[in-house]
Amino acid sequence: MRLFRYFLAFAIICTPLHAEFDHSHALFTEVLKKYVSGKNVDYTSLHKSPDKLGAYLVTLKAVPKTEFDGWNEKQQIAFLINLYNAATLKLIVDYYPVKSIRDIDDPWDQKRVKVFGEAISLDHVEHGILRKEYNEPRIHFGVNCASVGCPPLRAEAFRAEVLDKQLDEQTRAFLSDSSNNRVDLKTRTLYLSPIFDWYGEDFVKASGTLQKFVAPYFKESVRKTLETESFEIEYTDYSWTLNQA
Repeated sequence: MRLFRYFLAFAIICTPLHAEFDHSHALFTEVLKKYVSGKNVDYTSLHKSPDKLGAYLVTLKAVPKTEFDGWNEKQQIAFLINLYNAATLKLIVDYYPVKSIRDIDDPWDQKRVKVFGEAISLDHVEHGILRKEYNEPRIHFGVNCASVGCPPLRAEAFRAEVLDKQLDEQTRAFLSDSSNNRVDLKTRTLYLSPIFDWYGEDFVKASGTLQKFVAPYFKESVRKTLETESFEIEYTDYSWTLNQA
């Protein structure tokens, strides 16, 4: 009995409180690759099989704040963007079918996201942490609000080691979508998504002006003109229709 107690105590001491966090976010990538196609999400199928999405959110919930604070900045940003996107998917799945995320009661203000030992809102993830703690305006093209007007949900999880590449690709892809953003060289008018209006301070802080921020993401002939001449800025319409396949 004494020997048994010894081994039991040893096992308890040696057992980690939780498994080492998977910074590849492989489980979330598996979900995204299965249900995301182009700009759209197959919410119907995800609604029928939400288990892996739920399991991924459990792994995020299990991360203590002290451990998160010890990660590098890119690991933290990738974690938070993935948290936002996974929690948004779960929100839609929980209330499905809906025609728009805005059909859900307080989708961004309700404290539905469980992380760091507490429940917080989607707005707090985006505005209270991501925008507040990191000078990274490209997050606006990484987080997805389940709407047609939003930058498309990437069909893979964000990962620290390739985060810059992923965010650049997201930004370039969104700005190349003429339904949301376009350049009229004849009238010297830059048509931009309302995202650039709502969060203009983030882009100006990073680059000085909105025009300077977006210029590098357009094709070369347009980029050169944007870098040398002044353009008027007008904002396009934003669709809150669900980004459903």
